[in-house]
Amino acid sequence: MTDSKPKIDDFRLEVSTWLEENFPKSLNGKASELSLGKNVSGKLVEDSDTWRKNLAAQGWGTPTWPLEYGGAGLSQQHAQIINEEMDKRGAFNPIPMLAGMGVTMVGPTILEYGTEAQKRRHLPRMASGEIFWCLGYSEPGAGSDLASLATKAEDKGDHWLINGQKVWTSGADIAQWCGALVRTDPKAKKRSGISFVMFPMDQPGVRTRPVKLISGDSPFCEMFFDDAKAEKDELLGDLNDGWSLGKRLLQHERQSQTGEGGPATGGEFLGDIAKRYVGTNENGTLEDADLRLRLANHLMDEKAHKLTIRRIMAEAKGNVEVTAVASILKNSATDVAQSRTELLMELMGSQGLGWEGNEYSQDELASVRMWLGVKAMSIYGGSYEVQKNIISKNILGLPETTQKG
Repeated sequence: MTDSKPKIDDFRLEVSTWLEENFPKSLNGKASELSLGKNVSGKLVEDSDTWRKNLAAQGWGTPTWPLEYGGAGLSQQHAQIINEEMDKRGAFNPIPMLAGMGVTMVGPTILEYGTEAQKRRHLPRMASGEIFWCLGYSEPGAGSDLASLATKAEDKGDHWLINGQKVWTSGADIAQWCGALVRTDPKAKKRSGISFVMFPMDQPGVRTRPVKLISGDSPFCEMFFDDAKAEKDELLGDLNDGWSLGKRLLQHERQSQTGEGGPATGGEFLGDIAKRYVGTNENGTLEDADLRLRLANHLMDEKAHKLTIRRIMAEAKGNVEVTAVASILKNSATDVAQSRTELLMELMGSQGLGWEGNEYSQDELASVRMWLGVKAMSIYGGSYEVQKNIISKNILGLPETTQKG
């Protein structure tokens, strides 16, 4: 792939042909199984790794990243075409999943704030899906009020010495690297004296403990740092300016949660599921008029969400800058995803409430877990209410406090 951006129609044909030749048919529709690690046999693992390597060699795992860091140097519009052509074939991009928080959050922040050495050291291995990253933000005493974080990093000359605790850290138990917000100046004001450091997880000073959720999964962990070390050149951005960098990183997280194919818009068409579980009348339509109306409203909201994403991409004209608009899309994605899972469980009836057992299909067992899982979208990446505050201040230009009287 050259760094020139091909014409749209030519590029769509190129992508279609390449996928036909390179995507293993055995992986068709297997994205969920592979992400959950369920029913994955040796052949499936082998094909999955071959697919990852082929995609990484093409630069399409991180298509908008520069060529020199493992990407393809493409525009957002070209990246969207790759996604669309993958969807047509039941194909998927495994690299963001395999890189943890690397591709979606830490990587874009390194692109913006990192030194050239940091970019060349970390980005290519993220773009190839070889290294899984986690992100140390929340603490027992610092959740939505993140500026209250207490984990500290002391300057020891040639390295940083880290002590403290993080919680709700996704994938910390399997991560090889971590990026974390730490306090480097305890005497500074609350939002000052915070820095962002990166360090390997495989060291004596780092311990993790999974947190089991009501859904039965344990994607989150507690992390404990007891004299953990970060090299001096793994400070990202300026010393004591981690608050600005940390807010920027969260914008990338929100953007990653809103795209097409995610929990808001992915999965089988709800209309087909409704016909299969609820049935139709002699005219081929759902008998329940209220259900038809609620399905139609949801599908319109979903379509509006997709079109809004595409409009914002078109208005950006190739600029990959992430702005406060991500907060609008984050809340929109939350509404659509939660509406979808609630309708899905209603359509399946008692079959959508199963937790285990052979009488339930894999899709039915997944529905209740998905319903529970997307509830967290109202919280992670900045709560629903926090996004409203960002929208009111940075987009609508409203005052931070309501005037009384």
